Parts: sequence; structure tokens; C-alpha cells
Amino acid sequence: MPELKIANTALSDMTNNVDDVVVDSLNTDGVGAQDETEYTNTNWAKYWGYFNEIPELKSAMLMKAIWNVGKGWKASPEFTTILENLQGWGKDTFDDILFNMEVTRRIGGDSFAEIIRDEKGRLQNLKPLDPSSIKIVVNRKGQIIKYVQISKLPKSKEIVFKPEEIFHLSNNRLADQIHGISDIMSLEKTILAENETFTDLKSIMHKQARPLIFFKLGTDDPTKIAAFIAKMDEATNKGENVYIPDDDNSVKTEVVQVNVSQMVLAWRNDLMNRFYRALGLPLVIFGAANSTESGSKMEYLAHEQVFEKDQRYIEKQIWNQLFIRIDLIPPTSMLENLQTDQAKDGAASQMNIQPSDVTAGVGK
Repeated sequence: MPELKIANTALSDMTNNVDDVVVDSLNTDGVGAQDETEYTNTNWAKYWGYFNEIPELKSAMLMKAIWNVGKGWKASPEFTTILENLQGWGKDTFDDILFNMEVTRRIGGDSFAEIIRDEKGRLQNLKPLDPSSIKIVVNRKGQIIKYVQISKLPKSKEIVFKPEEIFHLSNNRLADQIHGISDIMSLEKTILAENETFTDLKSIMHKQARPLIFFKLGTDDPTKIAAFIAKMDEATNKGENVYIPDDDNSVKTEVVQVNVSQMVLAWRNDLMNRFYRALGLPLVIFGAANSTESGSKMEYLAHEQVFEKDQRYIEKQIWNQLFIRIDLIPPTSMLENLQTDQAKDGAASQMNIQPSDVTAGVGK
């Protein structure tokens, strides 16, 4: 019998044998050494696929666009007349074009529309374009000098646009990037993990409804086995009862059940919360907030600043690029409701929320 000594205990080498989690380094797509630096969105097809395949992603991005531009806009009579005559691809309204541009820039990082003017320079139309077909070209100073439309048709020539001929919205363009950044880029791992757990749970739940059954037959006769299989499959598909002669040695069954671990359900719930936090959307607008009424109101109020920032960006880009000034109607504010609650609470309330506290750039 071996001699077992505590002193001979060996230690593992987890430090060298288990890799640490490392986040890959990433350089910006900035100006290169050449006279002209180009960028084309090669990830558009992948991100477009995610958007149309993942219902939570599609719903969230549409909802964010609805909150930013969905309540409409106001403009002077002159500007209103111009905007109401825009038709996009022929059946659009300016609201449709704006919504299209807002959703597209979040999916791909950038959205583009051809600016069509008459001989006097008056805006006649905005025609949304495929982001993957547009090449952004900048000079050594990092300034856009042209856009190049790459045709989807074989042997067709590229079309060159001057900067003032393209309406361009970017999403989270930072540092010296010459293009915007898709919201999906940072969400990709979360999206895939959530979709993976959904697929796994879908398979498990299907097995619960139609469980795997082992039939132990008291015969090895292929003809009898085939007849039994045919009869049982027919009964299962029709949902009918099965009557078998009372012979314990003839047929025995064993049903395999799979129980979903609470850890799996908690993991899926955490992924969904992580997804909406990363996208910057309060769950309360989906009717799925897991908090008290007051907590939901504060979450909603905190996100008002996010929507306000997005709306200001769109308004200023429309003015800078189209020379048209509009005011986007903001989402319904929760501030007045919270102030009413505060008044009801009286001196006991310690919130003391003032309008300046929820106005970007004005708070204390």
C-alpha cells in the first residue's frame, strides 16, 4: 500500500496553464500616409443580417430611432414646404427618410442619402443609399473630399459625389476615425451568446413537449419492430392513445426529461440586461422593467439626456448639410411627473429635482 504524505502534495500551475481574458487592441481608421485615405463598410452585410435575424436587436434599434425621430418635427413654413415635398425612393416622406437614416447609422455606423437639388440649389429630394456601396475618401488633413458610389452591377462605373452632394450621418465617430461605429460592434458577443442560449432552450423545451422515449421491445424480429415503430410514430403525430396487450415482457418504456437549470435562465436574463444597458435603452419602455415604479421613473428620466443628445446631433447635421433648421419633438418627459410626486411627498422628499438638473450642459 502506498505511503500517503501530506508533505508530498503538489500544486497546480493555473497562472501559466489558464489564459487570462485579453481584449484585443484596436487602432482607429484614421488618415494614412497616402494623399487619399478610403473607407468602405465591409461589415454591413453581417450587421444587416444580425439586425434582421435577432428580434431583440431589431426591436431595440427601431425603438431607439422611434424615440429620437418618431414624434415628428417642427420647422418654419418655408422649410416645412420643402421637407414635405421630399419623396426619397418615390413613396417616402421626410419622416420616413429620417427614420431610415437614423436606424441605418446605428446598424452600420454611417448612413448616406444623395442630396438632389434643382438648378437654383433648392433641395428637391433625399435618396437613401446602401452604406456598403459608399466609399468615404479623405485627404491628408482628414477632411472628406468626396464620396464614391460603388455600383452593385457588374462592369458599371463608379459614381463620384462631392461632399455637399451626400447627406451623411455618423454614429459615435470618435478620435480621428473617418467613419462612424456600429452599435452592433460592441454588442456582437452579447448578441451571439443570447442567441445561443435561446437556441439551446428552444431545443430543450421542444424535448419537454415531445420527450425522448426509449422503447424496450421483447423481440428482435425486424418485421415486428418496424410495425411497432410505424404504429407508435402514427400515434405520436396524431396525438392518439395507444393500446398495447398487457404483457410486461413485450414493451417497456423509459422517458428522458431534461430540466432547465436556474443558472441558465439567470444567465439569459443577465445577457438581456447587459444588451439593453450597452445599447442605452431603459427596459421600462418595453414594459419589462424589473424595479419599483419610482425606480422605473428614474431610469426613464436618466435616459432622457441620451435621447436629447441624439436629437441635437440630427438637428445640427440637417442644418449644416441641408441648410434647413428643424426642431425634433422630444419624447414625453418624466420630470413633471416626478416633481408632482415630490410635491405629494412634501418635506420628506429629498430628491429636489430642478429643470436644470436634467438639461444637458446646464446642471450644477
